[in-house]
Amino acid sequence: MTANPIDLTVENGVATVSINRPERKNALSVAATNGLTDAWERIEADPEIRVVILTSADCGIFSAGMDLKEAAQIASEEGVDILSKMRDPFHDQMRACSKPIIAAMTGSLMAGGMMLTLMCDLRVGLKGTKVGITEVKIGRGSPWAAPALSMLPQAILMEIVLTGNLMPIERLHDYGFTNYLEDTPDAVRARALELATHIASCAPLSVVAAKGSVRATMDLGCTAGLEEGKRLHAGVYSSQDAIEGPRAFAEKRPPAWQGK
Repeated sequence: MTANPIDLTVENGVATVSINRPERKNALSVAATNGLTDAWERIEADPEIRVVILTSADCGIFSAGMDLKEAAQIASEEGVDILSKMRDPFHDQMRACSKPIIAAMTGSLMAGGMMLTLMCDLRVGLKGTKVGITEVKIGRGSPWAAPALSMLPQAILMEIVLTGNLMPIERLHDYGFTNYLEDTPDAVRARALELATHIASCAPLSVVAAKGSVRATMDLGCTAGLEEGKRLHAGVYSSQDAIEGPRAFAEKRPPAWQGK
């Protein structure tokens, strides 16, 4: 079994978080889930990290979701549900992360794997793979699927959660669920890195406020979201970067962002 289920590396402002359990289809064990929580805490606290790529080891599956074998073992031996062992079982810290997260989905995904991608802001998928929320087939739950209503048509989301069937990723791409589909896992990661590098080159305060504004509108609705967006951008307009951007443009040079 893989010793470290979660890898985190940082380079040029881009953090890459990788689920490293290919022998178990990158399933989310207790250690892996808690490792992801550790990663989001570190990412949020590090001002040098401006954007995140979430990916996994190549095995044909981006993530199969909860480690059902471990869940059965814990229930049998300890008489408790596996979720009780996880510090943040529904990945609320990931959803609250202020920095953009890009899913580099290098294989099919289902259940908790789908949950992770719903928490991301951009998604790059692999052609020929499948996607689904399979909880109804195994007696589990998917309260975390509700935000997908802002990403997919209601009837499509209902089909996904009520049947538990997997859909071709191309079908969801047609509804706008993914930003790009690529031919190979390496191409998926390359596209995600291209997006991340571009985001990392932008004004960091503006990026955080932009993500926060869109998320607020998803959660609060248009009117309240607009007001929250204005509040989030107040610090952007009064920042040194708001002066540096126009100055760099006028001087025809790259801006030197300070993040303040």
